[in-house]
Amino acid sequence: MTTTATQTGQKSWVVALVLCLFLGMLGAHRFYAGKIGTGILQILTFGGLGLWVLIDLIMILVGKFADKDGNALAR
Repeated sequence: MTTTATQTGQKSWVVALVLCLFLGMLGAHRFYAGKIGTGILQILTFGGLGLWVLIDLIMILVGKFADKDGNALAR
């Protein structure tokens, strides 16, 4: 059985969006969502030179960004 982002977690969509907008190059939104490993990678690569941050921003805006447990962010 696979888990999809149909359950809503306790992490806020708005907080993740603001963190991604202002501190995305440092992976702050990924640390907030509990994704420590990819947060560190974003620090080391400056958000994939901005491309990774842009993709994450779009995913947050359309509601496809999930926390470390695969739960959707709370709106």
